[in-house]
Amino acid sequence: MERFNLGLIGLLILVLSGCASSGSKSGAMSNDSGMSSSSDSEDAATYGMGMDDNNNLETITDDSLSENLETIIYFDFDRSELRAEYDALINAYASNMNSNTLLTVRLEGHADERGSREYNIGLGERRAQAVRRMLLLNGVAPAQITTVSFGEERPNSYGSDESSYTQNRRVELVIN
Repeated sequence: MERFNLGLIGLLILVLSGCASSGSKSGAMSNDSGMSSSSDSEDAATYGMGMDDNNNLETITDDSLSENLETIIYFDFDRSELRAEYDALINAYASNMNSNTLLTVRLEGHADERGSREYNIGLGERRAQAVRRMLLLNGVAPAQITTVSFGEERPNSYGSDESSYTQNRRVELVIN
């Protein structure tokens, strides 16, 4: 019984010493979730930490996201080419993501109900890939971007008229 108590005390000391060293540099680098709790000295807008060029911890805030950027890019019927009107929006997202390397974006491609289910999944994927290519051309790291196609499965509007079709031909940018 005494061996058990000594073992338990040793384990408790080991666990507590491990917790005390979690603020070390290696412990901070292993946290890849991008989330941190805010303390009294941090701004409420703080959402993550990263490493700067000198391998020092830097706090990343969402000040750059305060522009309230649009999150939807619309496409023409049966097309996956980006319209020129979205160049500035994609440049703004790329700038934010380049300055905050912990940001990730999920590009969700959608299509209207016209066409087969398989065709619309492919069209949604081509649309998401078109936005991805533009972000990559603007310097965003490939690891920061994921794509998914929902085809016609998640409509934004449930009508069967041109207005509804227009709202369903889109890529949604979901920042994580």
